[in-house]
Amino acid sequence: MEFDIFHEIAMPSFVARSESDAYADIQAEIELADQLEFRCAWLAEHHFRRQYSHCSKPELVLAALSQRTQRIRLGMGIFPAPYHHPVHVAESIATLDILSNGRIEVGLGRGFSLDEYRAFGVDMSDSRSLSAEMLEILRTSFTCKPVSFHGVHHRLDHVDILPHPLQTPHPPLWSAALSPDSFAWVAQQGLGMLAGPFKPWLMTKYDIKNYLGAWGGATPPRIGMAVSILCLPDGKRARQLAKQSLTWYYRELYKTTLPLLEKLYPSYEHLRELGHFREFMKLGINLTLLENFGMVVVGTPAECTEQLRKFEAAGVTHILCSVGAGAVKTEVAQESLRCIAAEVMPAFRQE
Repeated sequence: MEFDIFHEIAMPSFVARSESDAYADIQAEIELADQLEFRCAWLAEHHFRRQYSHCSKPELVLAALSQRTQRIRLGMGIFPAPYHHPVHVAESIATLDILSNGRIEVGLGRGFSLDEYRAFGVDMSDSRSLSAEMLEILRTSFTCKPVSFHGVHHRLDHVDILPHPLQTPHPPLWSAALSPDSFAWVAQQGLGMLAGPFKPWLMTKYDIKNYLGAWGGATPPRIGMAVSILCLPDGKRARQLAKQSLTWYYRELYKTTLPLLEKLYPSYEHLRELGHFREFMKLGINLTLLENFGMVVVGTPAECTEQLRKFEAAGVTHILCSVGAGAVKTEVAQESLRCIAAEVMPAFRQE
């Protein structure tokens, strides 16, 4: 199992930093991750989420990081396809791949914020077809030939999309997914799977089974799992810090995603533990709830290693570490990165 890192550029009030400081901190943490041999640094795209995320143009941050790092791969996690024109995305991907000397990874998705859909003038009911058209146009553009495409949303006639990416046949492609049927679609398209952090582990484990069951690619499947983690030598201190940072993160996350999660519940009704999760959620989010349902990893290196084993056993190939959910001071985040690299990652490399 590979270790990546994941950032959304959070700015909770209790961390008390400016936007300039936040951007500087994230770049410093990714430079450190590069030195510590984490595989890839992923940045999410979000809009209009004060405190939760100030990462509205992650491709610009990745462009800066391409010049400040040497080895670590750089991931867009994700381009929300419905908000972007495929030609602009293809051009951004190729430019980033050139600037990074072939280190870009591309995550696609549909987004989940109704506020974002409204602001960008997109009907959420079109999200699936917009995403499918985006993928087809991107794949055609990677052939380095002029693109012709006639779809419901986009029409291109012999458009020469430039520049071309360095990686051949193209940068690795991933897709986020929400519903069980969308995980099967991701597998059928031969894409890596990116699982978000807001479902309890029992639901995500079922999603992974759906993905693996539908996989028919010639290469091994790739399964990425974003997890909020805080690993420190002193487990008691880790839990103390996590109570504030991880609880804050999930409360902010569920302001947008809880209605989506509730719509998904009928697809997972056969999972007996789901009823317990829904009952506990009514009492409010706390660290114990998040730990019991496998949504966070907190503790000493030994404790974190043990907790991460369940992801490895289920087929997760890439763990995307959201250190402190981006809601701890950079000194703590960097301490945790060093701790993971020194004492957790080696336990998975020995196998």
